[in-house]
Amino acid sequence: MRILRFLLRKEFLQIIRNKSILPIIIVSPIMQLILLPFAANYEMKNISISIVDHDKSQDSRRLIEKILSGKYFLLQSNAESYTVALEDVEQDKADVILEIPAGFGRDLVRDNKVKTMIAANAINGQTAGLAVSYLNSIIMDFNSEIRMQWAVNPAVQPIPVIEISSLSWFNPLMNYKFFMVPGVMAILVTLVGFMLSTMNVVREKEIGTIEQLNVTPITKTQLILSKLVPFWILGQIVLTVGFIISFIVYHIIPAGNILLVYAFSSVYLVAILGLGLFVSTFAETQQQAMFIAYFCMTTFILLGGIFASIDNMPRWAQMITYINPISYFIDVLRMIILKGSGFADLSRHFLIMFIFAISLNMLAVWHYKKTS
Repeated sequence: MRILRFLLRKEFLQIIRNKSILPIIIVSPIMQLILLPFAANYEMKNISISIVDHDKSQDSRRLIEKILSGKYFLLQSNAESYTVALEDVEQDKADVILEIPAGFGRDLVRDNKVKTMIAANAINGQTAGLAVSYLNSIIMDFNSEIRMQWAVNPAVQPIPVIEISSLSWFNPLMNYKFFMVPGVMAILVTLVGFMLSTMNVVREKEIGTIEQLNVTPITKTQLILSKLVPFWILGQIVLTVGFIISFIVYHIIPAGNILLVYAFSSVYLVAILGLGLFVSTFAETQQQAMFIAYFCMTTFILLGGIFASIDNMPRWAQMITYINPISYFIDVLRMIILKGSGFADLSRHFLIMFIFAISLNMLAVWHYKKTS
């Protein structure tokens, strides 16, 4: 126990003396947590639209006013023809084109139906899909208003109307930042824990101090434990900073027990630090360790469910997420912060993370070559 205490003191002194670590631990998470949720935003607003109105009737003008009165579309141009509007799309001035045919108002009255054309710039498929979906919704709403106005005698011949009452649970304001912030917090905790622990043992190899440690009577378990504890504490500090920033900047108050978050993060950090130390034991240089850590982090983030739902991924990708620790941490943070989930809801996540923590740290201890 005394040897372990001296080893821990040595690790903390190294961290304090390294002037580059503290800014990484404090400043970097603050800046990323403030910037990333604003940048990684899938809410579509201010979509540029070019409108080609061949009809110029009262009905076509009402439709255009309805489209532009919302928060989604901004008028780029009233083009004279589809060819002119297409030039706006080709020059990236417009995202979508709406072409209203000649006789729009007349055909609407006479035939009770009329066709309009929507053309979207599909280089960004997600933007195009959302723009077309929004536009379709507005046109369908306009169509319902016209039908209600044309009812000859609604009391005798009522038009069937389906009223939809929606209720958004867990995020009633549909604020996308509430969805993104827990995921960003999980990434920042992982970055600090995994990246720094990955560089730890290999740094000892490069500066030669690992040989001095190898000739001491300390066990492999004590050495790995001394490397794990300081970064475990730093990871919890980053998580605390994340909660403070999320409250001050985004006004996010966890719906569940915040202590449950720290309980899970305690196990999670043991697992992710064990993985980092395992990588560090077989890497020969810091550059090699950094490349391996970069590959792992990229895979963890892309398959973690922060940007895209895991349910929408191909089956083979979903199988990989089962062995992706960060996907469980993101899920737990969102469940506790947004849904207010309790331990019973998270028991499976805890069990899996315990298995990760034990397995990865056993691998790190086993693979570390100690020579005396």
